[in-house]
Amino acid sequence: MSGAPPSPPPSFPERAAAIRLGAARLCLHLGWAPLHEVTLPNWRRADILALRPDGGFACIEVKSGERDFLTDAKWHEYREFSDALYFAVDADFPVSLLPGEVGLIVAEAREAVVVREAPAHPLPPARRRALLHRFATLSALRLATLEDPNGMAALRHALRVE
Repeated sequence: MSGAPPSPPPSFPERAAAIRLGAARLCLHLGWAPLHEVTLPNWRRADILALRPDGGFACIEVKSGERDFLTDAKWHEYREFSDALYFAVDADFPVSLLPGEVGLIVAEAREAVVVREAPAHPLPPARRRALLHRFATLSALRLATLEDPNGMAALRHALRVE
């Protein structure tokens, strides 16, 4: 028998990227507006913060493997900046490790499904407004960078503190 040797399993960064892509596509399918790598007011970074049609926010924390989850003791800190908190994992993840008080998204082959809805914990109105402002500003800055990378680089340089 001839043929190429089997390809190695994907690395953890490759798995995380595939899970994040699947989760973001699911957000779009649900009518949510996903934004990747959002720094929250508590300095935690949400893998995906999605604005839902009802004006609420879903925070999606991507976990690429068992070790990634077990070494992360900060996931609960995302809850104070979202109306719903989800973990997104791939089909090989041991889901029995995940806490039942968060939603569950399983991503596979660039697709994803909500396996368990996240319990709702509505944000206070003032925090929602501040988070919406942060979300809109970050979205606009990222779009401006795509449309005029040189202009944004010049602005960053001009604002740099010497």
